[in-house]
Amino acid sequence: MMRIDILTLFPEMFHGVLGSSILKRAGEKKLACYHLHQLRDYTTDPHGKVDDRPFGGGAGMVLMCQPVLDAVKSIDAMDSIPATRVLLCPQGRKLNQALAIQLAERPRLLLVAGHYEGFDERVRQLLDPMEISIGDYVLSGGELPAMVLLDAVIRLLPGVLGDHASAAAESFAVADTEIAGGLEYPHYTRPRNYAGLGVPEVLISGDHAAIARWRGEQSRERTGRRRPDLLPPRQDKEC
Repeated sequence: MMRIDILTLFPEMFHGVLGSSILKRAGEKKLACYHLHQLRDYTTDPHGKVDDRPFGGGAGMVLMCQPVLDAVKSIDAMDSIPATRVLLCPQGRKLNQALAIQLAERPRLLLVAGHYEGFDERVRQLLDPMEISIGDYVLSGGELPAMVLLDAVIRLLPGVLGDHASAAAESFAVADTEIAGGLEYPHYTRPRNYAGLGVPEVLISGDHAAIARWRGEQSRERTGRRRPDLLPPRQDKEC
């Protein structure tokens, strides 16, 4: 079972996500367990303050070292399994499928969701965490990125999805696809005809080899058209 600890100023934001769909299923199957921690519980400030003005001036407030570092130390000690510490922040490594697979292999994750203008830099220096971003834009806090990361990781745990091949064949998957990390081929279901649009004949042919070829061709075509940056580098032949 993977243990997930989440340190946040807004634990209530996670209740709906952790109690629904795939994440809920993982918890019910005891493939993952979730522990929410309120950052304010760890501050020494009598008023529950966890942030302060930045030295040198500037807009906004910065999360202080003390509550974050004390919280991580306390949470670390709650289980004998060492936690992989993850700081959700815009400056981090961009989350992709390869990174999600890497994280899914860890037995325990401790996600630290920032807020305000970010963390005192000494939090990074003393915790030495993995820093992860979900994209080149700024959000109000690290809670939504933490939820995105959790969904990407938990669905990869063995037994969470009903069909293991579902995860392997999806867009950006790095195994069992025509283009490693490419976009997924189109899907169709009933009815066979809708609004004048039909299902490609190959998909109802029963010829599994032909279907596999079609899906590979569609994956390559769609990746080249929509995300050419995901295609393998071209190998030019020597003259």
